Amino acid sequence: MASIRVAVTQAEPVWLDLAGSVKKAVGLIEEAAKGGARIVAFAEAWLPGYPAWIWARPVDPELQTRYIYNSLAIDSDEMEQIKAAAKKHSIAVALGFSERSPSNSVYIAQAIISPQGELALHRRKVKPTHMERTIFGDGSGRDLTNVAELDFGAPLGKIKVGVLACWEHTQPLLKYHSITQGEVIHISMWPPIDPFPGVTHQGLWSMTADGCQSLSQVYAVESTAYVLHSTAVCSQKGIDTLSSQNGLSCNRPGGGHSCIIGPDGRRLTPPVGDGKADTEGIVYGDLDLTQVVATRGWLDTVGHYSRPDLLWLGVDKQQKEVVIPKAVAKQPEPEQETA
Repeated sequence: MASIRVAVTQAEPVWLDLAGSVKKAVGLIEEAAKGGARIVAFAEAWLPGYPAWIWARPVDPELQTRYIYNSLAIDSDEMEQIKAAAKKHSIAVALGFSERSPSNSVYIAQAIISPQGELALHRRKVKPTHMERTIFGDGSGRDLTNVAELDFGAPLGKIKVGVLACWEHTQPLLKYHSITQGEVIHISMWPPIDPFPGVTHQGLWSMTADGCQSLSQVYAVESTAYVLHSTAVCSQKGIDTLSSQNGLSCNRPGGGHSCIIGPDGRRLTPPVGDGKADTEGIVYGDLDLTQVVATRGWLDTVGHYSRPDLLWLGVDKQQKEVVIPKAVAKQPEPEQETA
């Protein structure tokens, strides 16, 4: 099988500006395609930017309202622009965004758009993390489907591509279910993340750039898939927009730590540009997909290295709705009189 060239963005959104962020996304899609990539990956909630103020204060009605207005609806002109860009440049797009529902709830969402410009997958983060629950709602049963098969044409053919968001990579059962879907390339999406400052840090190591990359590397080991580790950048302008300078996230310029990870867990790419976390750019890599098969010869956690006779996973993929029509009771047939 031929290798596939991929692109991982390390970019700053146009904060709380849907139109501006869509325009920038379209430009990055075009840039990645010109760089020879067939897949381009974006960070978590990149449209219209991760709401980092939640880690500084639990309530901000003004910013929350602005955030809802600038979140992306699935059926919208903005989504059509992104799909059109994917089709124009024959590139698959893994997009992280805040989804605005018809009732004006928002969800941490992900979309995989095929090189033909079709929405191959749409899902929501199953459980927002900690303070994210002050903004975002939960996913449901259908969001357990997080892998799509994309057709790249000859000589690549069809390749399974999957996505998870941020700390979904800490969820053992969710990860295992993801692995059962047979992905070859996985996109792990993260917000802007900063290096671990030291043992006296009030936050968690697992929320830092070091911890988050480790989670992506562990996922690569467990799934034996390539992992595109996509992070966002937050500049001083972003900090000023979000008023997040006193929080655990986006409290200083930086956040960018994008990379590509091999199917055995090793990091394959150097930092973007000068290595500074506030540098924007695109990480490129040429993935030899035979390495996935070779690695699974050693380790296949849903195949030869599993014990379903001892341990197995139960899954309920039924979508849970707020309104369930009551079943109409069947009327009994009238009794027939006998002569």
